Amino acid sequence: MYRIILCSVVLFCGLVFAQKEKTNGEISSIQRARYYQDFLNFASDQKGQTRLDVFVSVPYKEMQFVVSNEGLVSNYSISVSIFDENKDKLISEKTWNEKVNAPGFDNTLSRNNSNISLRSFYVAPGKYTVRTEVEDRETKNPISSESQFTVRDMNGEIICSDIMLISSMSNVGGTNRIVPNITRNVYSQKKGIPLFFEVYSKKDTTVSIVYKVADESNKIFYIENTTKKLDSGKTQIFYSIKDSSFSLGKYLIQVEVMDKDKKVLASTVKMFFSRWSGVPENIKDLDKAIAQLVYIATDKEMKAFKDAANKDEKLKLYLEFWKKKDPVPSTEENEVFDEYYRRINYANEHFTTYMEGWRSDRGMVSIIMGLPNNIDRHPFEYDSKPYEIWEYYNINRQFVFMDETGFGDYRLITPMTGDDFRYRK
Repeated sequence: MYRIILCSVVLFCGLVFAQKEKTNGEISSIQRARYYQDFLNFASDQKGQTRLDVFVSVPYKEMQFVVSNEGLVSNYSISVSIFDENKDKLISEKTWNEKVNAPGFDNTLSRNNSNISLRSFYVAPGKYTVRTEVEDRETKNPISSESQFTVRDMNGEIICSDIMLISSMSNVGGTNRIVPNITRNVYSQKKGIPLFFEVYSKKDTTVSIVYKVADESNKIFYIENTTKKLDSGKTQIFYSIKDSSFSLGKYLIQVEVMDKDKKVLASTVKMFFSRWSGVPENIKDLDKAIAQLVYIATDKEMKAFKDAANKDEKLKLYLEFWKKKDPVPSTEENEVFDEYYRRINYANEHFTTYMEGWRSDRGMVSIIMGLPNNIDRHPFEYDSKPYEIWEYYNINRQFVFMDETGFGDYRLITPMTGDDFRYRK
């Protein structure tokens, strides 16, 4: 049997976001992760029902810690509501409180510290809408998310549960204690990528289990075939993907259970994100991330990236570039690095037309300056084309954007001067 540790744990920090537009020109958060979640199907002993495990992980950085007699304490509540697919009927709901004690102030700032919660639901197979909400008890600011999720039928001759990625695991008194990786972010690990799943069989049998890792284009980067004896009932399986040296991006782990004739009896998949330590989560392509430096890198720096002999040298130059801009090099956090790509992400989400948002004029200004204090929009003026006026009070500047084509491509018509505004290629 396995036991999941539900406590304050060290995790790599991507699933739920709070949209918050701060309208000032300083380096300020446009969008950042607030909590992470994962849903897993397992067989249950209740006839006709599947056990749905709902995990919620809240990073310490997103908690409001207050000083008390117990030290630094954070209190928040979690609510999980399961509706039918169209949200017409509430199927099940659970609400509970979490209390986190931090041993020191530095712990509250670390991006690696999170608190994990788990609640199990027993529901019939089908499609559902799962709504999660986290509310800090101090600020009373709730953050919520809605997800469509399919609860699988776990009844059959041979069935696989969903895959759980593992952050860490230990054996205490013969029991495997698991800290799950809720974020599904995977960094280079010498011991591979550990995972856990269950196989349910109606009888004792021996099968082949094939493990594959493929990218979004279905190109296979890893494959291994193992033999496993299944017990009648439930067999718990722990496995590690041996090769974890994947490039940045999204990948799928696929597990197939086959008989001796190579017929697939059962299968399950799990998506994960290959990350590089110290690099913001929304960076998936190094070459594109370097191209996006055009607004702040010098011509000499951009040429050095272009002339790099290989990918490793390019990555080294890239990390050195951002290390020089770290406002507090003694900490693991690089606020400027993180914020720059939050602004890139925001521009792509809000200003994309026929070109990516970060390449647009509004994207350029928002990336360099942050969001304005005020936006005066004029989309339906009878005597002019649509335009917007962005105001930055702290520098006493206005930027005017006009949609010349009528297709949402707002071009900057305010004259630009100085080195702060580089030509966008």
